[in-house]
Amino acid sequence: MTASVEATAPSPPASGRSLAGARRVTATVFVAQGVAVAAVSTTVPAVESRLGLSSLAMTALTVALTLTASAGSFAGLAAVRRWGPVAVMRAAVLTAAAALVSVAWAPGRAVAAAAYILFGLTLGAIDVSVNTRAATVERHHGRSILSSFYAAWSAAGVAAALLTAGVSRLGWPVQYVLTAHAVLVALLVLTVRPHVLAPEPSSSGDRPARDDEIPERRVWARLVPFGVVLLVAYVVDSTVSAWSTAYLHQTLGASLAAAPLAYAAYQAGTVTGRAGADLMVRRVGPVAVVRAASLLAAVALTGLAVAPSWPYAVVAACCAGLGVAALIPLCVAAAGRLRPGAPETVLARLNVFNYVGVLVGAGASGGLGATGHFRIAYAIPAALVLALVAMARFFRPTAPGPPYAWTTRRRGSARDLRVAVDSGRRP
Repeated sequence: MTASVEATAPSPPASGRSLAGARRVTATVFVAQGVAVAAVSTTVPAVESRLGLSSLAMTALTVALTLTASAGSFAGLAAVRRWGPVAVMRAAVLTAAAALVSVAWAPGRAVAAAAYILFGLTLGAIDVSVNTRAATVERHHGRSILSSFYAAWSAAGVAAALLTAGVSRLGWPVQYVLTAHAVLVALLVLTVRPHVLAPEPSSSGDRPARDDEIPERRVWARLVPFGVVLLVAYVVDSTVSAWSTAYLHQTLGASLAAAPLAYAAYQAGTVTGRAGADLMVRRVGPVAVVRAASLLAAVALTGLAVAPSWPYAVVAACCAGLGVAALIPLCVAAAGRLRPGAPETVLARLNVFNYVGVLVGAGASGGLGATGHFRIAYAIPAALVLALVAMARFFRPTAPGPPYAWTTRRRGSARDLRVAVDSGRRP
């Protein structure tokens, strides 16, 4: 009990400044990654036109990028174990900026393909390192804050998309557009600094765990529920992000000017949902949030599938973003708590579900849409996400360490008593 009270006692001023700095740096890397991903996504048509690539070839490059990102996760895992997450974040983000410049000025298709593959590898490394750092920062805070990092990622993506649209409207060629994004990403990473955090009672400190501390064989079984939720969440995310514009234009008869509104509404819903998710987790707990988010996303996707006209689909897309927004960061936070001493190992494995979801969502939805069945492409994910309600029970915090600020509202319950004792106050 003494250790718990000491672990949750107020930190000295220097520790508080270090924790605030670590949180700021982590958010900055999320922003840089959001800008880089949006830069690649929003310039696909322009790159395709400049290099004379067919739609099939561009799709193959996108798939290759996703597959190499999965491989980059495990390369990033090895790097985090050796050098720590902050050093890997800095190096990976700088490499991503270089990859953007390479895509921009590639003299031919082969160089462009190599640049996309390099970007995929760095994307996976960023995922592992920044989520490892985010999980550590959240545990030191002792409350849910991970969704705020993902809100920063989403907001950065929206801002980067608007930047692409703005400079493209000015007549800038894609080379200058991507270079502008790369410069922004590089400037952001220059602010990344290491901040030493106090050792945690459940781990050996902020450094990665040794090889003999890596999670045991059962970690896959314990990780699968969160992986399934993450996979379905990314199926929904990729389906709405990649094909909502085509759905509104081809199926619902929206004009070319109105068709992108569903994507914008989805991203706006995502930012809003992630901005409020941490507060909701602290108020009602992660289990209730996952259940509510799954139900909202299921209803919203059903609305997309049966929308009689494009304005209804825009509203439904916004609600889908609100629902899905909370699921992804909660999966990362829950998986990171499986092994507080080695979160990078668990998160590298979790990323496999991430990229499988992207491939399945974009590929299956695109295939259905090509045959004129976009409504089915949204009805199937609606059924999948509804099934996630049963998975919510796995999100109940069970890991040792500083208690999170979510409890049941029943006074006198065993959980209230445990949290009260651990936090050094009267139950």
